Amino acid sequence: MTTAVRETTPASRTARRPAPPRRRRRLARALEPLPWLAPSLLLIAGVVIYPVVEMVRTSLSDVNISGLVTRTVGLRNYGWVLEEDGFGQVLRNTAVWVVLVVGLTVLVSLALAQLLNERFPGRRLVRWALIVPWAASLVMTAAVWKWMLNYYYGIVNGALGWVGLIDEPRDWLGDPSTSFYAMVLVGVIVSVPFTTYVILAGLQGIPREFYEAARVDGAGPWRTYRAIVLPLLRPALLVGVVLNVIYVFNSFPIIWIMTQGGPGRETDTTVTMVYKLAFKDRAIDEAAALSVLNVIALVLVVGVYVAIVGRRSREVQL
Repeated sequence: MTTAVRETTPASRTARRPAPPRRRRRLARALEPLPWLAPSLLLIAGVVIYPVVEMVRTSLSDVNISGLVTRTVGLRNYGWVLEEDGFGQVLRNTAVWVVLVVGLTVLVSLALAQLLNERFPGRRLVRWALIVPWAASLVMTAAVWKWMLNYYYGIVNGALGWVGLIDEPRDWLGDPSTSFYAMVLVGVIVSVPFTTYVILAGLQGIPREFYEAARVDGAGPWRTYRAIVLPLLRPALLVGVVLNVIYVFNSFPIIWIMTQGGPGRETDTTVTMVYKLAFKDRAIDEAAALSVLNVIALVLVVGVYVAIVGRRSREVQL
């Protein structure tokens, strides 16, 4: 009885070798972009992640006046921040500052974007001019408005006195009843261009067929805007509001250059309070604790807003 011996070649062995597991192939495919993303990931780790970790570590430590960490104190610094004089007023100022600037910015930008979406002579020139306040430095803009509102030789007092709206010069930035709203005015001026262009991009993405269908159905301009334009603008409004909340909440140059948080705590926000704790009071650990609270509050507010508006946008699309 003879036994046939089948020759085994390298090709046959390769053919019988089992294919790599699907999980391994997926992992290899997922790691393919890593060499290209590595520089960006390293930059994010060094510029964002490490400072955040260090900030949290500092907020849980006792830091002396020389900036040296002596020991871990847990949540003590957070308690001290909450007990700071005028902290409640600072929180109110921050909330009012963000709501007023962002709210007024969105309302003005909606009107400007609708205007710039129409055809009229000189539209391109108006669009170019609108971007100037946003392109200019915040420091320069705040400094210019500070001098314009100056009590002695500001152009605002001169213009209002010339038209008869005021009888004598007013200290716009020194009077607690007007200083905060003067800052809100400047905040809106520097925020409107960016928000207008975001909304304008959303308007230009709405097909003309929708307007024609509404006109055929007998809808007027206001009903068309309320029932068609605004729902379709929700993605653009989401981007504009979220970015504005982040920018305005963290806005430091406008407040510091115009009033430095004064008089007293009348125009202080949590951002200027962090600066004062760190560089005036030398309380670095308390400043770090307040910075952590700022980040948590900002993430919560933005997260809630994105969840609500994002859900409504999906409902409109369905």
